[in-house]
Amino acid sequence: MKKVNSIFLFTVCISILGCSGIKVTTDSEKSTDFSKYKSFSFLGWQDDSDKILNDFDKKRIRDAFKDEFKKRDLKYKESDGDMTISLFLVVNKETSVTAYTNYYGGGGYGRYRRYGYGWGGSSTTSYSENDYLKGTLVMDVFDEKTGDQIWQGVAVKTVEEKPEKREKSIPKTITALMKKFPVNAAD
Repeated sequence: MKKVNSIFLFTVCISILGCSGIKVTTDSEKSTDFSKYKSFSFLGWQDDSDKILNDFDKKRIRDAFKDEFKKRDLKYKESDGDMTISLFLVVNKETSVTAYTNYYGGGGYGRYRRYGYGWGGSSTTSYSENDYLKGTLVMDVFDEKTGDQIWQGVAVKTVEEKPEKREKSIPKTITALMKKFPVNAAD
């Protein structure tokens, strides 16, 4: 029984670790001179995608972006910043599947009965499905004067279900996304 519990615990740990990373992709207008931008403002959430968030998480996301832009010497303005930021969020329910087979018995040259010698063995397979939420946060950056999109960042991560974990994971996700922003954080 201990062996089955150990196998199950190992399987769950592997599936959780496999889902916990943050994947970030970006795209930008290559000719943009980002050094000319000194301030930013938020346009808001596209397509009311923030409806799935509670007020605490909305504030955590905004504050994390403000902190990251501040590290890049960009000033927040309520409106008419040099850059305007639009956010979009999608959350999907996903399922991970794991299986582990443990072989018992068998021996000699006939373990697989290839040669007809030895004795048979047995095996058990543990199978599990784990449901989780995968969130995709899209950040679009526009030049306020021209209205042209100049940068896009996309962060994909497993959503933490406990609020105390989201309080820590949201800023980490935003930091990972902003590491790819064309203006580096000041040391």
